[in-house]
Amino acid sequence: MEPLTVRDLHKSYAGREVVAGISFTLKRGECYGLLGPNGAGKTTTLRCCLGLTAPDSGAITLVDEPVPERARLARARVGVVPQFDNLDPDFSCAENLLVYGRYFGMSDAAIRARIPQLLEFAGLAGKEGASIRTLSGGMKRRLTLARALVNDPDLLILDEPTTGLDPQARHLIWERLKRLIADGKTILLTTHFMDEAERLCGRLAIMDAGRIMVEGAPRELIRSQIEPQVVEVYGEDAPGWAQAEAATFAQRCEVSGETAFCYVADAAPLLEHLAARPQLATLHRPANLEDVFLKLTGRDLRD
Repeated sequence: MEPLTVRDLHKSYAGREVVAGISFTLKRGECYGLLGPNGAGKTTTLRCCLGLTAPDSGAITLVDEPVPERARLARARVGVVPQFDNLDPDFSCAENLLVYGRYFGMSDAAIRARIPQLLEFAGLAGKEGASIRTLSGGMKRRLTLARALVNDPDLLILDEPTTGLDPQARHLIWERLKRLIADGKTILLTTHFMDEAERLCGRLAIMDAGRIMVEGAPRELIRSQIEPQVVEVYGEDAPGWAQAEAATFAQRCEVSGETAFCYVADAAPLLEHLAARPQLATLHRPANLEDVFLKLTGRDLRD
């Protein structure tokens, strides 16, 4: 069976439907992304999948076990990297791994045998005795990832694994995750970084208001959901220009602040037009997953 299957999942709080009948399946050995703005229902979905929140209706099978009925058994075969690190600051790196492994019923000898390999994977070789308090944010995040692997899980669930990290730390986490995917691990990833999803996910779903809006491979969604090219037009005059003239050249135009985002099949006529307007700065680029995300979920701020 597949590592995770969700069918027609519903969950409401105080009369408000937070998850509104979503269905998806993770294939063995893939990285599947669950994307959406704040309040889209991602965290509630993850909690239901792990048996931490009881759904109102629907069916969940996690590593061959029905959830929530046998959630405890299922979680023993799952590794979780939570959104916020919860390492014990009073323990060393090795002690954090040791204590966590005991939750899965592993013997101390079995855990200790895995610790060097896990720390090497996390780029923390030689840090067995280092205090958590001495680690940088990136090092803590990598240790949390290593900790999630202590039981050699069938499924790894990552909730925004690189939030708050600098670019160097993010790239190192990506390299480690790519290694896991190449080794055949199954990963469920939530992230607000669209470039992260493009790099790591074989398939993904974009959620909003508790519903899955689209699902597919990143490049496939970019091809099917949005115009192929984008011309960003900057400057104080950009909103006025967009209102008066963008429709002549662009299939679609969105204004955000002092930037007009023009979506086009052929950028040449628009770029020629803008070349005669030096007061407007431009950036011409191919469309990406973030453009798809914003088209489907809007540009309004979510809290």
